Amino acid sequence: MDRDFNSSFGGEAGAGAPCSRFHVRLVDEPPEYEPPPLAAGEDGVSHVQRFEFGFQNRGDSLRADGLYHPCDTFSSSYLKTFGHNTADRVPRIDFYRNTGSLSGGKINRPSLADLHEDLKGDILSIPGTVDGVANGDGAVDAGRKPSENKDELVRFGWIKGVLVRCMLNIWGVMLFIRLSWIVGQAGIGLGVVIISLSSVVTVLTGISMSAICTNGVVRGGGAYYLISRSLGPEFGGSIGLIFSFANAVAVAMYVVGFAETVVDILKENNVLMVDPISDIRIVGCITVVVLLGITVAGMEWETKAQVVLLIILLIGIANFFIGTVIRSTIEKRSKGFFNYQAQVFVENFGPSFRDGESFFSVFAIFFPAATGILAGANISGDLKDPQAAIPKGTMLAIFVTALTYIAVAICIGATVVRDATGSVNDTISALTSCNGSAACTLGYDFSGCNTQMCNFGLMNNFQVMSMVSGFGPLITAGIFSATLSSALASLVSAPKIFQALCKDNIYKGLYFFGKGYGKNNEPIRSYILTFFIAVAFILIAELNTIAPVISNFFLASYALINFSCFHASYSKSPGWRPAFKFYNMWVSLLGTVLCCAVMFVINWWAAVITVAVVLFLNIYVIYNKPEVNWGSSAQAMSYVTALQDALSLTGVNDHIKNFRPQCIVLTGSPKSRPALLDLTLSFTKNFSLCICSQVFMGPRKQTVSDMNLSMDNYQQWLSRNKKKAFYAAVAGDNLRDGVKCLLQASGLGRMKPNTLVIGYKRDWRTANPQDVENYVGILHDAFDFEYGLIILRISQGLDISRILQIQEELQRKEEEKIALEAAKKDEQEHGKQGLRSLKFLNKAVKYSSNTLAVNAQKDFKISAGHAADFNQRLLEASTRFQMNQGKGTIDVWWLFDDGGLTILIPYLLTIRKKWCGCKLRIFIGGKLDSINEEKRAMAALLGKFRIQCADIKVIGDINMKPSKESWKRFEELIEPYQLHEGSKDPATAEILLKEHPWKITDAELERFKDKTYRQVKLNELLQENSRSANIIVVSLPIARKEAVSSYLYMAWLEILSRNLPPVIMIRGNQKNVLTFYS
Repeated sequence: MDRDFNSSFGGEAGAGAPCSRFHVRLVDEPPEYEPPPLAAGEDGVSHVQRFEFGFQNRGDSLRADGLYHPCDTFSSSYLKTFGHNTADRVPRIDFYRNTGSLSGGKINRPSLADLHEDLKGDILSIPGTVDGVANGDGAVDAGRKPSENKDELVRFGWIKGVLVRCMLNIWGVMLFIRLSWIVGQAGIGLGVVIISLSSVVTVLTGISMSAICTNGVVRGGGAYYLISRSLGPEFGGSIGLIFSFANAVAVAMYVVGFAETVVDILKENNVLMVDPISDIRIVGCITVVVLLGITVAGMEWETKAQVVLLIILLIGIANFFIGTVIRSTIEKRSKGFFNYQAQVFVENFGPSFRDGESFFSVFAIFFPAATGILAGANISGDLKDPQAAIPKGTMLAIFVTALTYIAVAICIGATVVRDATGSVNDTISALTSCNGSAACTLGYDFSGCNTQMCNFGLMNNFQVMSMVSGFGPLITAGIFSATLSSALASLVSAPKIFQALCKDNIYKGLYFFGKGYGKNNEPIRSYILTFFIAVAFILIAELNTIAPVISNFFLASYALINFSCFHASYSKSPGWRPAFKFYNMWVSLLGTVLCCAVMFVINWWAAVITVAVVLFLNIYVIYNKPEVNWGSSAQAMSYVTALQDALSLTGVNDHIKNFRPQCIVLTGSPKSRPALLDLTLSFTKNFSLCICSQVFMGPRKQTVSDMNLSMDNYQQWLSRNKKKAFYAAVAGDNLRDGVKCLLQASGLGRMKPNTLVIGYKRDWRTANPQDVENYVGILHDAFDFEYGLIILRISQGLDISRILQIQEELQRKEEEKIALEAAKKDEQEHGKQGLRSLKFLNKAVKYSSNTLAVNAQKDFKISAGHAADFNQRLLEASTRFQMNQGKGTIDVWWLFDDGGLTILIPYLLTIRKKWCGCKLRIFIGGKLDSINEEKRAMAALLGKFRIQCADIKVIGDINMKPSKESWKRFEELIEPYQLHEGSKDPATAEILLKEHPWKITDAELERFKDKTYRQVKLNELLQENSRSANIIVVSLPIARKEAVSSYLYMAWLEILSRNLPPVIMIRGNQKNVLTFYS
C-alpha cells in the first residue's frame, strides 16, 4: 500500500509526511453523478470529488481540516461516528439534490431498512458513503480549490446577469421619445403619479418574484419556471408559451423602433434606399440578423454587447441632465427650452389633457416602459446564484430606473413649455402685457399655438430630449442603445423560456425545440424559431395593432407571479420557506389585482384576448395531463381544502337520507380482478368512497417491501385508467388478519367504509382448508364490525392475474425484439461494440423465450387451444361491466329485510349511464294464500322509497323441498367434506373430528337442513325466473358463527349461485339505509 499521506488533508504541516497506518487517495467523481450546475455556487466548489480510504488496523483515527469529528474512527467492518458505531449519516447537501429526479444524479442516504434491519454485510457498502467515508462528508474537500476547466459553464453575477439587463429593458425608447409628451399631457404632478403607480406594480411583482426565487433552487426558464413550479403545469405551460411568443414579437417591435429612427435620419439626408416602409423592413431584417449572430455566438458575447449598450445609454442620460443646465440659445428658447424656471415648473405641474387623452390613456401609453423587470429572471439558468441575483438585481433596477424616470420628468417639466412655435421672431417687449403664460413672462409669445398647430414644446415634439441635451447625437445613440438592448434581451429571453418549456414536454409537439448545444446548452433551434417569428412581424410592419396584446401578455405573467406568491403563502405548505422575508401574501394579491386592472386599462379587448388564450392553453394542458410533479401550491391547496372539508364533515351527523355505500373492495392488485372493481365503481364512481385493497402475505420483510413499492404504482394505475378509487394495502400473516386490519382502520372521519365487496371464492373445493376458513372468517369479521357485505360471482371467474403475467412476458419479449433490432442497426453503424451488444441481446431473447415456454408448461396443463378459448372467455367476462349493458333486467331477489342495502345497490346501478337501459324486477317471498296482498305491500313500500320497478313477483314456494335431482347434486357437492361420524363408532368419530374439524358433521347438516333446502330450492327458482337477466341480486344467507362450518356455508353459496348470470349476493348490516321521510 502506498504510505504517503495526501497533502490536501494534512495541510502544509502534513505535506509529504508519511502515514504508517493508512493513506487517503483522491479520486474523480464518476461521470454518472452530475450535480446540477447551481450546486457549484453554493459552496464555491465546482468539481465534486470523493475520497477513497484504505485501512490496515482497527481504531485508526482521522483528523481532516475540520471535516470530521475528532472522535470519528474507521475500521474495515464498521464506522464510528461521534464515538459510537453507526450507519447513520450526518446532514449533507448532496442527499437533498435532485429529489425526485429521473435524469439528474443523486446520492442517497441510508434507507430506513439499512438502519432498521439486522446488519448482514459490511457497513462500508451502505448507501450514503462514497467509497467508505463516514457520513459522506468527504464528497467535497473544503480546502481544495476547484480545478481550472476551460469548458466550464459561463455564469453571470447579479450585476451583469440581472441589473444591467433589467435597466436596459426598462430604460427604453419611452425615456427618450415619449416621456416629454406624457409630462405635457399629465403635468409634472400626475406624471410622477403615473411613474409611481407603474413602479408600485413592478415593485409588488418584484417582491413576489423575490419570494418565489428564494424558496429553492431556480433553474432555467425565468417566469415560466417560477409560475409552473408554483401553480403547476396548467398555468405555467400557458404562460410559458405566450410569454415566449410575446418576447419573440417584442424583438420585432424594438427592431422596428430602431429601424424607424435610422430611416428618419436617412430621410433627413435624402439617402432613402427605396421608400420609408421598405427601408424599415430592410434595416430591420439586417439588424435582427446581426443580433442573432451575437446571441448564437454565446451568452458571453451577448452580455458584453449589453454592457456596451448600457454605457452608451448612461452617457445619453447624463448628456440630457448636463444639457438642462447649459444656458439655452435663442433657437432653443424659440422651441420652448428656458433652462430651469419656476414659472415653467408651476405652469407644467398640473395636467393639460388634449386630443381626447385622459389619465388612464396616458398611463396605458407609459406602462409598457416598466415591463422589463423579468429580463434578468428570463436567463435564470445562466446565473451563478439565481436565488440571490434575481431579487437583488431586479429590485435595484426598479429603484434606479424609477428614480431616473421621475428625475427626467421633473427636469423636462421645469425647463420646457408645452407649446412653442420655433420662430425666433416670436418675442415680446418688456412693456407688453402677458397672457399669464410662462413663455410670455420669459419674453416669448407662443399664443399662436392656440389657433394653429405648433411643432415644438412638450406636447408637439417627440425630440425634446435631443433639443435639451448638450449634444443631440448622443440622444440618438441612446435611442439606438435602448432599442437594440431591448431587442437583444428579448431575443435571448424568448428561446431560453421556450427551451425550458419544451424540455418539460408539456406540449408534446414542441419537444424538438428543447435540445441545447454547447457548454451553455444554447437553444439554437429556439433561436432560429424566434428569428423567423421576428422577421415575419418586421415584414408585416403592423405592430401598432398587436402591441397592446403583447403588453397584456407581459402583464398576465406579472399577475400570475403575484398570484403564485399569494397562493403558495395561502396554502400554508411547509415547503414554502422563502429566504426573502419582505413579502406579504395580501400584498401579492393586491399586485395580482393591480396587474389585471392595468391589463384592462391599457386595452380592454387585448385583455380579453389574453385571458381567453391563457384559459384555452390551461384547459388544453389539463385535458392532456402531463406526467409531471413539481410540488405546486395547487397540490398543497388541494390537500388543505380536502383536509378542511374532511374535518368539517366530522361535525355533520349521519342521516339515512345521506347514506351511500362506501366500499372496501378486495381486488388484490387492482388489475387482477377488473370485473369486481368495475361493478363497484358502477355504483360508487363520483358518488361515494371506493378503496381497492390488497393483503400481502408471506415473510414480513419481503411483503412490506413489496407493499411499499406497490402503493404509488397501483394508485397511479387507477388514475391513468380513470378509476375513481383509492388503493390501500396491508401486510399480514394471512388474508383474514390483513382484511381485519383494513376493516378496522380504513377511512378518515365520516369518509369511512361501511360495505365490504369481495369476489366469490371459486376454488374453495380445491383450496387448502385453512384458506377456506380464512375466507369465511372474513365474512364473519365483516358482520362483527357491522359492515354490509357484497359477494360477486361470475361463472368464468374474476382473477385474470395469470393472463396478465403472460401478457407482461410477451410484452417484455417484444421490447427485447425491438432492442435487438436497434442493436443490429447499431452493429452496422459502430462495428464491434455493437456486435457484442447484439450477441448479448440474442442470448437474452433466447433465454426469455425458453423461460416463457417453461412457465407456460408449468402453470397450464390444458391444451393450447382450450387455454386460448378459456382465457378469451375470462377476458371477456372481466370487462363485461365496462360496456353498456343495453336493454335488459336486473332481477332483485329481496328475500330478507337487511335495512335496504339489497334494493339500494341495484337502484344505484339503474341511474348509471351503462345500466340505464336495464329495468328492475323485484322477487320476494310470500305465502301462497296471500300473494296479492304481499305484492301490493311491496309496491307501496317501493313507492314510498321512490324506487321504480318494472315488475314485482311474489314467490310462494321458497320453503318447499327442492327436486330430488337438485338435492342429489348438492349431496355430491358436499360429499368430500362430510365427516359421516354417524356411521362410525364414537371413538373413531372423535378422532376424525379432531383431525378434520372443518368437515361437515351429520348433526350440523341435520340442524340446518331446512336452510340448506332453501338454498337449493332458490337455485331452482333462479334458474326458472332469472336465467335471462343481465345480473341477479339476491339476499345473502348468513351463517351463525361456530355453528355452521365453513364448507357447509360455501356449499350454500355455491349451490345458490351455480349456473347463473353474474350474481351479486348482498346482506346489509340490518340498519336502515333507506327512508321515505323527506
